[in-house]
Amino acid sequence: MTELGTVAWPPAPIRTVRLVLRAPEARDRAALIDLLASPEVGAYLGGPQPREELERAMPDTPSRRAGFFTVARDGAMIGRITLARDTGHLPRAAGRAELGYLFLPEAWGYGYAAEACAAALDWFAAALPGEPVVLATQTANLRSMRLAARLGFTEVERFEAYGAEQWFGMWSPAAPSP
Repeated sequence: MTELGTVAWPPAPIRTVRLVLRAPEARDRAALIDLLASPEVGAYLGGPQPREELERAMPDTPSRRAGFFTVARDGAMIGRITLARDTGHLPRAAGRAELGYLFLPEAWGYGYAAEACAAALDWFAAALPGEPVVLATQTANLRSMRLAARLGFTEVERFEAYGAEQWFGMWSPAAPSP
């Protein structure tokens, strides 16, 4: 996996109490299109992507890019988590591992995002010990801000980008106990 060094991809599925984090599969295509076309999901991301374009462009099996986890509950996709090196969209994050998360609106409010992101961060800390992770979100996205705090991200700075105030935080894995 080039985005995160020598980490083998995909890892074995990560299981939590209620969820499974796994590589994308063909059965996720419809839910992924719903996710990316959702006005609620796209509210702080520049808007939803046009469903017609997604239907036309998305392959039968969604991309199995390194660092992309499908989050499934009872076998069905409810969200997506990314843990990959920043591609340069924010100079503050350049070259660092960045956490991203998107969940279907019907999965909001049940703690699934916190459960899945915590599991992904635990996996990351075991795969790349001591390496921090960054996260950026609009300050207007209060749910995302609460999730970042719950996951242990600390604010580094706020700045203006994409026509809105952004919050930039960092997470560092806990040092191993002696």
